[in-house]
Amino acid sequence: MKETWDFGVPAMVDLRFLVMAVVAAVFMSAASGGGVMRVLTLERTFPADQKVELEALKARDLARHARILQSFAGGIADFPVVGTSDPYLVGLYFTKVKLGSPPREFNVQIDTGSDVLWVTCSSCNNCPRTSGLGVELNFFDAANSSTVSSISCADSTCASIVQTASAECFTQSNRCGYSFQYADGSGTAGFYVSDLLYLDTILGTSSIANSSAPIVFGCSTSMSGDLTKSDTAVDGLFGFGQQGLSVISQLSSHGITPKVFSHCLKGDGNGGGVLVLGEILDSRIVYTPLVPSQPHYSLYLQSIAVNGTAVFTTSGNQRTIVDSGTTLAYLVEEAYDPFVGAITAAVSQSARPIISKGNKCYLVSTSMAQIFPPVSLNFAGGVSMFLRPEDYLLHAAFVDGDAMWCIGFIKVKSPGTTILGDLVLKDKIFVYDLARQRIGWADHDCSLSVNVSITSGKDEFVNAGQLNVSSGSSSILLKLINKNNNALLLHIFGVIGLVFL
Repeated sequence: MKETWDFGVPAMVDLRFLVMAVVAAVFMSAASGGGVMRVLTLERTFPADQKVELEALKARDLARHARILQSFAGGIADFPVVGTSDPYLVGLYFTKVKLGSPPREFNVQIDTGSDVLWVTCSSCNNCPRTSGLGVELNFFDAANSSTVSSISCADSTCASIVQTASAECFTQSNRCGYSFQYADGSGTAGFYVSDLLYLDTILGTSSIANSSAPIVFGCSTSMSGDLTKSDTAVDGLFGFGQQGLSVISQLSSHGITPKVFSHCLKGDGNGGGVLVLGEILDSRIVYTPLVPSQPHYSLYLQSIAVNGTAVFTTSGNQRTIVDSGTTLAYLVEEAYDPFVGAITAAVSQSARPIISKGNKCYLVSTSMAQIFPPVSLNFAGGVSMFLRPEDYLLHAAFVDGDAMWCIGFIKVKSPGTTILGDLVLKDKIFVYDLARQRIGWADHDCSLSVNVSITSGKDEFVNAGQLNVSSGSSSILLKLINKNNNALLLHIFGVIGLVFL
């Protein structure tokens, strides 16, 4: 939702795949008396011949949820991921969240560049009613949730939000409200509420729970700009920023999840990927520190190299934002010109440069991967992010039988900020370690298995098919599988080979 970019090619197609989260855990243990199974006698809490009021059942469930949440420290929560980085298809990644009682499902864009989770209200003005993504749009109706509570102007939560300039008081209705404007000119406004968010969460190493936690989120009553368009409409935005109102901050502050989240976004046409409130483990991950006291995930970019040769360096550590809510990538002018110049020089014998609708493009008659050079973005700490040609180019069209590839980086006039969007983030594990104030990444096929720690500490890499448990930490294997090329199936395995210490 941060920008649009048009090469004159139809940008959207119907999304014809669904994402299903399937959770499976198998554990074995033997009793001390030679492996004999123990049998427990169960009694009903509510006798079968006794009529029980619904409110009593709800009260018991809420008490149970509270006990479960007390055990959530260090647990991980997973979300299904749909979408691609291709601006001619979807141009965004989104996931499903369940809110309210009874729970209702909402499709929300994954956005590390903003802080608030918001969904459209039933009273929303100028809100799309259909979506070109092939998903059903839903609207949050506070009147139909038995667990919702409003956030008044006098509420201490509202007072703390106002201090971060992400809230305002609607005096006539005594509601704590908000108004957001995004870089593409779109905007939304509404009010804050508190209600239950439902999580598929792994507790410890031996159980999986479908549980809930109260969170504060936005209920949007109006939209403007591109948010009103139906072609890429979803139900809202899932902000993963560092501020106190983001879901990761709310849950981690209560010990429900670690103060770290990770994603692995698939870059092919089927899209999808993995999103977890937890730490993906991989021996190849390298880390660079976050720029302190910044509202976004800002890194120190020190240089850019094309084909191993530095084409841009900065002594001032050029700040670069990592933002999953941006489709493409944006490069400051002083870095963009030498970057594109080096690409053009490298392919001068094999590709014909042209300008298409103001964008720098190349006509190629052979394999793009064999012609265009590798690129590295070099960050503080001596770590690099390596880009393949498909990480900085977009296939725009065919011209007289030749493929037209265009630079997917947009020039930003100085003073400006470099932003790395989904074009660059795809096909990589990204770990946002808020506890240690760092971001890590590693190249990865996001349709393959990933290992996730259920603690915020760093574990050793665990091979697929094994689960090692120590006194300090443990790991869970997440596996993502493509099915029939148009459906994604997410499995979470608790592996059988469990050794109790």
